[in-house]
Amino acid sequence: MGAGRRPVIAIDGPAGAGKSTVAREVARRLGYLHVDTGAMYRAVTLKVLQEGVDPGDARAVEELARRTEVALAPRPDGSLAVLLDGRDVSGEIRGAQVDAVVARVAAIPGVRRLLVEAQRRLAARGGAVLEGRDTGTLVFPDAERKFFLTARPEVRARRRFAQLQAQGCGADPARVARELAERDRQDAARACAPLRPAEDAIIIDTTDLTPEQVVELILALVQGQGGGAGAAR
Repeated sequence: MGAGRRPVIAIDGPAGAGKSTVAREVARRLGYLHVDTGAMYRAVTLKVLQEGVDPGDARAVEELARRTEVALAPRPDGSLAVLLDGRDVSGEIRGAQVDAVVARVAAIPGVRRLLVEAQRRLAARGGAVLEGRDTGTLVFPDAERKFFLTARPEVRARRRFAQLQAQGCGADPARVARELAERDRQDAARACAPLRPAEDAIIIDTTDLTPEQVVELILALVQGQGGGAGAAR
């Protein structure tokens, strides 16, 4: 790390582990840029659905991605706006239709190459918190700090169901659990950048921790104040 350069922090994990809430707050506390890599894949997926492109047609999806502009814009309140071709789609990308397709789109190597390049540019100067599924293994393997958040499947499914309800999306708990399990399977099995902790990542089980506790633990580790809650290894 060059003199005066602020570090890059990578926070990975499966859906429902709490990484979005935690990454956003860690970035806010440190005054860092928050890069939600998953939101970028969701934005491309939304465009695929809007254009009626078959998500199984890798070549067509990659070509569409090349013609698509995805940007992340910090809001005054610290939250992140996701812009698709200049339009704020932060809410739309969290819907059930995108949930059902995003893993297929994200598994396309050409799409990943395009978005990984964009993500690396965002974090190149340091002072960034990258959040996703492969930020510590592929996007920024030289990140100074790497964390992998996880939780028991039933807890993650409950969190995801609560999130959908809060967004006004109708959802069935059993269906949410099934879709989460299928997303886990697809993410772990894909040939390109499968979901897994980086070898040097600190693994944090968030099952019995509040988001604030996870944030405090990560900040303590980043700032060299020790391990704290004992949930990390």
